[in-house]
Amino acid sequence: MAWGRKKSSGRKEPQFGLAAAMADLRLDPKDRIPAAQDKPKKSAKRRADDDDDDAPPPPPERKSRVSKSGAKRRAKSPRRFRLGRLVYWGAVLSLWAVIMIVGLVIYAGAHLPAIQSLEIPKRPPTIQITGLDGSVLATRGEMAGSNVALKDLPPYLPKAFIAIEDRRFYSHFGVDPVGIARAAVTNVLHRGVSQGGSTLTQQLAKNLFLTQERTFKRKLQEVELALWLERKHSKNEILELYLNRVYFGSGAYGVEAAAQRYFGKSARSVTLAEAAMLAGLVKSPSRLAPNRNPEGAEQRAQIVLTAMADANFITDAQAQASIGHPSYKVKPAGAGTVNYVADWIGEVLDDLVGQIDQSIVVETTIDPKLQGVAEAAIIDELAAKSVKFNVTQGALVAMTPDGAVRAMVGGRNYAESQFNRAVTAKRQPGSAFKPFVYLTALESGLTPETIRQDAPLDLKGWRPENYTHEYFGAVTLTQALAMSLNTVAVRLGIEVGPKNVVRTAHRLGISSKLEANPSIALGTSEVSVTELVGAYAALANGGQAVSPHVVTKIRTMEGNKLLYARQAEQVNQVIEPRYVAMMNTMMQETIASGTARKADIPGWTAAGKTGTSQDFRDAWFIGYTANLVTGVWLGNDDNSPTKKATGGGLPVEVWTRFMRTAHQGVPVAGLPNSRGGVGGFLSNFFQNTAPSSVAPVQAPPRPMPSDGGYRPPPTRASAPPPQPNARPEPAAGLDGWLVDRLFGGR
Repeated sequence: MAWGRKKSSGRKEPQFGLAAAMADLRLDPKDRIPAAQDKPKKSAKRRADDDDDDAPPPPPERKSRVSKSGAKRRAKSPRRFRLGRLVYWGAVLSLWAVIMIVGLVIYAGAHLPAIQSLEIPKRPPTIQITGLDGSVLATRGEMAGSNVALKDLPPYLPKAFIAIEDRRFYSHFGVDPVGIARAAVTNVLHRGVSQGGSTLTQQLAKNLFLTQERTFKRKLQEVELALWLERKHSKNEILELYLNRVYFGSGAYGVEAAAQRYFGKSARSVTLAEAAMLAGLVKSPSRLAPNRNPEGAEQRAQIVLTAMADANFITDAQAQASIGHPSYKVKPAGAGTVNYVADWIGEVLDDLVGQIDQSIVVETTIDPKLQGVAEAAIIDELAAKSVKFNVTQGALVAMTPDGAVRAMVGGRNYAESQFNRAVTAKRQPGSAFKPFVYLTALESGLTPETIRQDAPLDLKGWRPENYTHEYFGAVTLTQALAMSLNTVAVRLGIEVGPKNVVRTAHRLGISSKLEANPSIALGTSEVSVTELVGAYAALANGGQAVSPHVVTKIRTMEGNKLLYARQAEQVNQVIEPRYVAMMNTMMQETIASGTARKADIPGWTAAGKTGTSQDFRDAWFIGYTANLVTGVWLGNDDNSPTKKATGGGLPVEVWTRFMRTAHQGVPVAGLPNSRGGVGGFLSNFFQNTAPSSVAPVQAPPRPMPSDGGYRPPPTRASAPPPQPNARPEPAAGLDGWLVDRLFGGR
């Protein structure tokens, strides 16, 4: 046998032809096309391929039966598998959703104070500001009326809120699932947020403890606090708290404040139509406030009345009667310039009484009548001439000689700009600063009739010039101040020293930083209107320093407990009376024949000084009588130049309009130690001066153009060179000079 195999394995001769090609062709089970159930049998196939061709194949019948039964099981399992996996993952996701919600609730609650320590917060304090006559000028903080008990309100008032905001108020537990579902369906149908699901309790929780931000965290906290409120307080207590704390727009919190604001009456006596309007405001107080949108407020009130009728709180007849007869009376909200005063008071309250934790009344020095006159003067003059002079803003401060502010206007329109140009803004005073230079010169030994040269001046390339670029030669200090000659002011500033000028200004009440350089004489350092007016007050009161002030008393609103009372200031003489007399006499010339000739108050002695800064950026006039010291500034917030607006123009017109009204019916009084009070000036003058032997100098005439500038006199008499500190004497001698100066010889 072995030999036979060996024999057969011998060499074979090649054969050709079809018969030869098909001689070895044979079929076995491996060559069959497998059925569908046979396809997965890859391992068996691989094993068969690995065996020799002669190895017998496995029995195909058994494998075929096994393959068919497995195929049946696999055909049925996908449906069962998918259903099982769906149930499994649904349970997993539901469990995670519950865990996540619980976690979010715990997280939101962790950022709340401990529930056991929660208390209903007090109302934020209200600051009521009253004028000199006791009238209310402005209110800061909340405009909060007193709490009103639910039993004291007309029954339809709380029902109006329930009808429109939370009709199931008395049946839910703080959160209303039915209301939430209804709101969700409505919002889906309207494809937007058209209805809310918050209950009155949730709204109260938000108003008392939370902010108005729209976040999921805040909503969760709102729900938790609503549940706490429902557990701790009765329904009526929650409703009463809600009515006394909800915001109604225009600064009014609570139904009492809102009724006073919009109807001028107590919430106890509002009509059904008024109650519906109040309930309608809660949805959007700013948009629906009657003083801003009376039509919208009325339409919303009609919706509330319809809701009350649907809830059977009122009859259809009552609803129709109220819809047809709206009866609201809007009280005008204060948006005038007195709010600049209120803002200023708010800035100083902390220094006077510290942190405020209760409602207070601030009594002020503001005269409401003068405040109205000042506001009208600024607004009307700017309305008429702002385009002509390219002036967009103005400020006015009026105070008594002891520093009590009677009127303050910080801008032409508080609603458009709350920036207080009377207190906060710092601007170059220009020539309005020159009185400090001349006062320093007088205190250094010069007199009103000391002669100085008005001539071109060159200080290392700086060449100060007069308004008209013209010069008058030898002039007295009185003339130089009245005519606002720049070269004389600069010469005096250098002569007495810029540092001494700065010391004088600070001594009189200027608190701003001043640069001690030659240009200080022309008012190049910036100051505020209030501090400049306060410094001028020392000239009006005989030389005493003052602190501009507006608050006299502060007391609690309930109980009238006195928290602050302004004490009389200790007299601090900062100018000797003789220099006050000289300055007042000199500064009267500004009004009598100088740059402010329009500033005339019939029957009154007045003095002052105009000012115009570089490139006509600022126009000033500070003037005073024995009754009031008033300063006016006009310019632009962006510091852009005006169209040649000077201090002797528009500011003088505003000042004169205000001061003439302010002095009506006031007993006439003269300025201390000036021409209105001659005795003191004569006495001091004879004690400190002596006749001069210098030949008299002819003073130049002073023709005044209407725009506040100066033109040189057509002719000038020849005169010898002036001597420092020399005082001219008229032909009648010293007595003639005094009579001429004091009794108006010119």
